[in-house]
Parts: sequence; C-alpha cells; structure tokens
Amino acid sequence: MTLREAGQQVQPNLSRYTVASFIRTFRNINRIARRPDVGGRGRMFTPEQETHIVNMVIANNAIRLREIQQRIIDNDTIFQNIHSVRISALSRVLARHRIRMKQIYRVPFERNTERVKQLRYDYVQRGMELEADAMGHELLLVDEAGFNLRKTRRHGRNITGHRAIINVPGQHGGNITMCAAISQNGVVHHHANHRPIQHCTHYCIPGHLT
Repeated sequence: MTLREAGQQVQPNLSRYTVASFIRTFRNINRIARRPDVGGRGRMFTPEQETHIVNMVIANNAIRLREIQQRIIDNDTIFQNIHSVRISALSRVLARHRIRMKQIYRVPFERNTERVKQLRYDYVQRGMELEADAMGHELLLVDEAGFNLRKTRRHGRNITGHRAIINVPGQHGGNITMCAAISQNGVVHHHANHRPIQHCTHYCIPGHLT
C-alpha cells in the first residue's frame, strides 16, 4: 500500500506527506496521539483568587473595576503574587464567571429589617382584629405616592448600533404628591399637592381620618 492509498482510507484529501510524517513520528518516538496544546500565557489568577473577585461583586453590586483593581493590589494575603493587574483582565475574569453589567435595582436598606417586619406583622394583625370586631368597622386605606410630571421610560428599543431616543422637555417637571383614601366601596377621597404630605395614616375609623 502506498502512502497516498493509506491516507485516502482515513480522509479523501489527506496528503501523502502528512501520512509520511505520522509514520516518521511513530518510528522515532513511538507516538501516534496529538500533542497537547501548549504555549501562551497562563492564567493570572488562581481559581481561589477568581472566586474572591466574584465575591467582591456579590457583596457590592455597584463596585467598579478600578475599586476591584485597588483591592487586589492592596491585599497581600490572598493576592500576594499580584502586583499589578489590568482592567481588561478583571473584565475577562468576571465575564468568565457570567457576571454582566446590569441596571441597579435600588432597595431601601431598612425594608427587610426585623423592626420593619414586626411592624408589618402588627399592621396585619390590627386589621384582622378590626374586621373580627362585633361592632363592625369600615376600614379606610390611606396612602400617598409621589411622581414627577416629566417622568418617562428609562429603557427603549432601536436597531442595533442606534440609540433609543425620545423627545423630553428641557426643564425638570414639577413634583406631585397624590394622597387617597380607599374603602371596600371604592375611593372615598383624594387630593394632590405640590409638596410632600407629612402625615398619612394607613388605616383608621371613619370620623378620625386625618
């Protein structure tokens, strides 16, 4: 069998020179498997160090790449072998761990504290007690909401490569505060102010609405 015939049994267009190199390698070093890919720079960070970088972002979603860079340089315990690091290298590490830029969702830090949870629980219990009372109370839910007259959508769509643009007034609109009282029969009262409403009860008995 010629070299060309041997190559055609593996692939139709395999060159006889390639077949000859396979045979020569096998005769010289008794190897038929492909060499592993080598060369290039290795990873700058160890898996443990990359996990620590990811934990920085998880602990503070608003952290900047330059802040991560400075923390790495200042940390001589975990990153003792890192004396300088590029912003692009940090971006690749975060992308490898599926961390992307997102719009920040703002959550008040006191919303889920134990004190606020207890207040919500007491609020529900008080409402249930009033509904179970033999006297029969009509509950009025009173709340307020503020908004700006110039409020528009923050996200939009357009063709890739073009900005999503809408026309808005050049000046900042006025702030409006709307307060309303609602019962099981519908809206009892509502009014709007150009300033915040200082006191607003969440439930009350008719005749004591303030």
